[in-house]
Amino acid sequence: MLRNSQRIHFDGPRGKLAGILEFPNSDVRGWILFSHCFTCNKDIKAIVRISRGLSDRGWGVLRYDFSGLGGSEGVFAETNFTTNCEDLVAANEYLARNNTPARFLFGLSFGGAASLAMAEKLPNILGVIALAAPSDTQHLAELLVRMDPAIDATGVGEVTIGGQTLPIKRQMIEDFRAWDLRGTVQQLKKPALVFHSPDDETVSFRHARINAGYDESSPLPRTLIPLIGSNHLLTKNERDIPMVVGIVDAWCSRWL
Repeated sequence: MLRNSQRIHFDGPRGKLAGILEFPNSDVRGWILFSHCFTCNKDIKAIVRISRGLSDRGWGVLRYDFSGLGGSEGVFAETNFTTNCEDLVAANEYLARNNTPARFLFGLSFGGAASLAMAEKLPNILGVIALAAPSDTQHLAELLVRMDPAIDATGVGEVTIGGQTLPIKRQMIEDFRAWDLRGTVQQLKKPALVFHSPDDETVSFRHARINAGYDESSPLPRTLIPLIGSNHLLTKNERDIPMVVGIVDAWCSRWL
């Protein structure tokens, strides 16, 4: 199937946010909003390949950069999990304004956490897909403080993640500590599809079991797909991404 890619910018709470629309030449079956991981951006390999794979199957996908990362405006040190969620809402509103409302949220790692946190709050969203997502934000706060205790002690520090050194302010840590993501996810009534590797070296598989926990009082189940032998960003096994694309395509078709 022929596919189109279109670079866009749209208004966010802290300035312009950069995004890319991936969509087929034919009628779009539905739109998916894709959020990226902590400190990365919309252009990492897994996100690009999954987005284009879904577009090839008839889906429209908006992948975008959180404030202060990639091509988006803003200062990374002044962002946090709350601002990530606000950016997600801004991206959702952009699609709605253009008569292409998102039907599903899809997030990788911390973007998956934001997607899980916001799915129940957005009436247009039918379901949420989380890939290698944490079940809380506190563990990241403590990891960052261990990497540089000055963040807690003086209010600002630096961490190096994925080869890039970034400033971290105490406000980010405090925001991470304040969120009850697990409680929010327990209240989620919409269907959720959770992908996670038992061998994930960054976010433990226990987070997937929590995110995929099924509440018997809820009429909608959650599905956990273990990606055996994979790593956090799906760079280890070339078969992972086609598998993810195929399952997401079928799962979204079911709920659509």
